[in-house]
Amino acid sequence: MHPDSERILVINPGSTSTKVAIFTGLKKQAETTASHSTEDLHSFEHLLDQLFFREAVIRRFLKEQGWKVEDLDGVVGRGGMLHPLEGGVYEVGSDMLADLRSGRYGDHASNLGAPLAREIADRAGCPAYIVDPIAVDELDEPARLSGHPELPRRSIFHALNQRSVARMVAVKIGKAYEKSRLIVAHMGGGITIGAHKDGRVIDVNNGLDGDGPFSPERTGSLPTGQIVSLCFRSGKSEGDVRRMIKGAGGVVAYCGTNDIRELISRIDKSAANIPADAIPPSVVFEALCRQISQAICAHGATLEGRVDAVILTGGMAHSTLLVEKLKSMCGWMAPVEVVPGEREMEALAEGCVRAIRGDEQAREYIG
Repeated sequence: MHPDSERILVINPGSTSTKVAIFTGLKKQAETTASHSTEDLHSFEHLLDQLFFREAVIRRFLKEQGWKVEDLDGVVGRGGMLHPLEGGVYEVGSDMLADLRSGRYGDHASNLGAPLAREIADRAGCPAYIVDPIAVDELDEPARLSGHPELPRRSIFHALNQRSVARMVAVKIGKAYEKSRLIVAHMGGGITIGAHKDGRVIDVNNGLDGDGPFSPERTGSLPTGQIVSLCFRSGKSEGDVRRMIKGAGGVVAYCGTNDIRELISRIDKSAANIPADAIPPSVVFEALCRQISQAICAHGATLEGRVDAVILTGGMAHSTLLVEKLKSMCGWMAPVEVVPGEREMEALAEGCVRAIRGDEQAREYIG
């Protein structure tokens, strides 16, 4: 093995797909996304029963690309639902596999990432890793207080992409990530905005089903008293309320679409086409931008007014109109850097390479 030529396999399992890529060092050679039908997946009683089905997809991709399993220098998978841990690269070991297989911290397709990486790495005789899983928790103590001890704030966010773009922008501005103060807004189906201080995400909203701005399909923070009344007086079940908060909230609740491009296209249409009782798309767009900007600016206080850069990332950062609006609302605080989309496959490969080269010490996960 020579520098810049490590042969890396990257695995990112989703609920209905398996994304796979191969890298030589930090250079992506090929990538594919294999879609899985509902019929295929329903034939498995438990999530982890899909392991060998998905492994076959990965091995077929390697064969198509002319790569042999035995030639791999490292395999890295998307991290799943684990106990709260610090960000970084982790070796896939027995404790991690046990927690993922039991589903003790939750069932999610990403739970397959580590077992798949370990299975293939064992055949190749190389190390297996995960990088910055969704369970990354580096909150400082004040960030954990919500206002009531029975309801502590939780760290659930786009850790992999946030930390990756933060490292990238830190290099661009000439600073080490471990000595930078950055605010990262990942804007996708869910929105998470984190305060990165000296290499740690010390405060971030729970973008899965908790606080923060509303998003294309999630409500974000809601008026507390009104949500209590809704739960007790409306006859809605817990499942009904959870679906309202995640999946049927935010932009889709106001406008019937979770596509920001569609929302923006409606802004230019004649007001005559908008029902009298409907909220105009322009107002929904303005509210969305305002809530995102307010959350970004709030972390200016978290970082004591010293912010090296604000980073806009995720799928919504492809929208020029939205980016320019956010720049006008929070660009006064720090330079705004835009990294549209997500670079999860690259982030996983980068973490694997850092571990192989010894640039970062891979951590041990203790269950």
